[in-house]
Amino acid sequence: MHITAIIPARYASTRLPIKPLVNIAGKTLINRVYDAVINTNLFHKVIVATDHQEIFDHVKSFSGEVMMTSENHISGTDRIEECSQKINTDLIINVQGDEPFIQREPLEKLIKSFDDKNVNVASLMSIITDDKDIINPNIVKVVCDINTYAIYFSRSVIPFNRDSISDIVYYKHIGVYAFRPDLLKIYVSLPPGKLENIEKLEQLRLLENGYKIKMIETDYSGIGIDTIDDIKTAEKMIFDRE
Repeated sequence: MHITAIIPARYASTRLPIKPLVNIAGKTLINRVYDAVINTNLFHKVIVATDHQEIFDHVKSFSGEVMMTSENHISGTDRIEECSQKINTDLIINVQGDEPFIQREPLEKLIKSFDDKNVNVASLMSIITDDKDIINPNIVKVVCDINTYAIYFSRSVIPFNRDSISDIVYYKHIGVYAFRPDLLKIYVSLPPGKLENIEKLEQLRLLENGYKIKMIETDYSGIGIDTIDDIKTAEKMIFDRE
């Protein structure tokens, strides 16, 4: 199976301006994500998909592979789909451009799930260990059926623990996706759904249209870079490892 990782890198970030080029302990964010993905040794090709010449040139400067895409995409998934039209591959992994600590284990498990021919799209989830994250609307929760296909994603607490049961496990959705190319093409052709617009979660578009998302449990919890505080946290993690 030919497997490609695509990293969307948008120039105009609302919360953190020019986020892909922010410096984290001496290296840009996009450089760190690219290196982390390359170092997993799981992919035949790793590509940055961007909408800006400055990011394009920067990726070239560290000998990364990069493609220019439209400035008009409303999501990273749309950007990845445009990029996928120019390559021939069996599986596309969307690694978010703000995951500098992405590891081999979760990506390998994600890829392995496609041994099942019925799986067309898959994503990651991890157990929530901090109770504050359960009620945090910035932490997206997911509930699954008995075959670990997603039933629903929400910023709210799901499931709601009406009777205060003590052994409920809550899962955080980690926004790394894997697609078969045909399903990715279908995904971006669908109009935004009602639930998607309410929750502001684009993965709900697939569920609203009857498509299944296979969820893969991992110990990797991820760290997204959206604020100056996130940068400080990431730098501390890097320095602690060195």
